[in-house]
Amino acid sequence: MPRVLIADDNPQNADLLEAHLDGTGYDTRIAANGEETLRLAKEWSPDLILLDVMMPRMSGFDVCKRLRADPQTQSIGVLMVTALDQGTDVERAVEAGTDDFITKPINKTELLLRLRAMLAAQNETDPVARGLAYIGRVQQGL
Repeated sequence: MPRVLIADDNPQNADLLEAHLDGTGYDTRIAANGEETLRLAKEWSPDLILLDVMMPRMSGFDVCKRLRADPQTQSIGVLMVTALDQGTDVERAVEAGTDDFITKPINKTELLLRLRAMLAAQNETDPVARGLAYIGRVQQGL
């Protein structure tokens, strides 16, 4: 069963994401801040992290950078989830190492599509091939 870590300091947002994943075959856990996200990423080894950008003390951008810098966590899929929608925010997310970026309000169908596509693309070991496989699966609606 694929593991999805939901990282959001807002309990209502985290609960909504967890509700979207309920009954879909994903094992979920919630982290309420950046430090907890990094700890659970190492201890629980999720396949994918739904990472809120705006968290206190350590932003999602910083969490993503740390995940990518650590050999133990660098291959975990990261889908940043945020209300930010400016081009500069997307650039910062890409620079931090995110696999994709989705804005709030979250569309359940789109979220599940991207999760399935990202998990399926993780079989690719080369980052470029993984990115292309992900894009192809999203376009196909997998």
